Amino acid sequence: MFSTIGYFICIPFAWLVRLFYNLTNSYGMAIILFTLVIKLIMLPFQMKSKKSMMRMSRMSGRMQEIQKKYANNQTKQAEEMQKLYAEEGVSPMSGCLWSFLPLPILLALYSIIRQPITHFMMLSQDVVQQMVDAVTNAGLSLEGIAQMSKEGEVIVENGFTKIMPYGQINLVKTIASELPEVGNTVDGWINMNYTSFGLDMAANPWTMVKGFSFTWAAIGLILIPILAGLSQVLLTKITMQHQPQTDANANAMNRTMMFMPLFSVYLAFSMPAALGLYWIAQSGISAVQEFLMAKFFNKRLEEEENARYEARQAERRKKMEEAKVLQEQQRQQAPQKQTLKEKQKAAQAAKAAKAAKAASSTTEAGRVGDRPYARGRAYKPDRYDDET
Repeated sequence: MFSTIGYFICIPFAWLVRLFYNLTNSYGMAIILFTLVIKLIMLPFQMKSKKSMMRMSRMSGRMQEIQKKYANNQTKQAEEMQKLYAEEGVSPMSGCLWSFLPLPILLALYSIIRQPITHFMMLSQDVVQQMVDAVTNAGLSLEGIAQMSKEGEVIVENGFTKIMPYGQINLVKTIASELPEVGNTVDGWINMNYTSFGLDMAANPWTMVKGFSFTWAAIGLILIPILAGLSQVLLTKITMQHQPQTDANANAMNRTMMFMPLFSVYLAFSMPAALGLYWIAQSGISAVQEFLMAKFFNKRLEEEENARYEARQAERRKKMEEAKVLQEQQRQQAPQKQTLKEKQKAAQAAKAAKAAKAASSTTEAGRVGDRPYARGRAYKPDRYDDET
């Protein structure tokens, strides 16, 4: 299943490499142009990722403050970090995906280079067997092409000759050099020339180390892994300049600085030289992209930050003006409020005085001694005595 998926992933890449090979008739130039086109296709996504990472780099001071403030509360620290990311509109994972993208492309390209008949020319396994039979019938050696048993016989499984890991490359080379007319009988067959810049792009640089000679063919192949490592160092340094520098990721970045160049050298030594050329091209182009994007987004982010600062200042001035107007209104309303309070107090005092006066006043006609009475007829003690 995975081999089938890998095959279909290889189809667009193989078409692109084949197009450039037919245009330039150079395997090395086809790989370089393929890398350039892939980088241009991915550029819009990488620009978005780069902008996000540069924003995070500018946030590193605030991120460190949060880490120090909530050093003993990881949950709160994570919440504050997420809040900060949301405020600034960045994603901490946005730059990770694109940094690993060259690896799956490398694996697809490896299949295309290692299996030129089935994954570059997109021909069937039957064609592979047809070419093996042609080499055998011509009396040519199958060394480096077919797997052999201990008895020196070709191993056949399910009717097909079992091919060595780089057997298809050697088979294509044999057909192109010894039996080109056989290849011309097959639709879609390409008599490929792997030599570019005076180097065999299908050769493994490590074999040149073991059988070293002072020739460009050997020195050039050995230089490819070295240049792959140096180009990766350059790319890593340029990239790290705009990564957020926090305590949490400082060690990880230092490990990346060491690991990626060494990994590049290892890959370029252990695989065909064309893959080392791809790694040099993609690292070099990526370094240029990173440098130019950094300059572009530095200016853009400065403008955005200045605009946000001016907006905050304008909002602050607006609030200050509103506060002044409110304060003036309150100052003007204060005497009116005081007068109203005084009127209410005076009214209450007058009402209390009136009530006190009403409770204590009477007429002399209604008084007996010191005792006041309701106004009306005067009290006569003998009013109802019988009159005789």
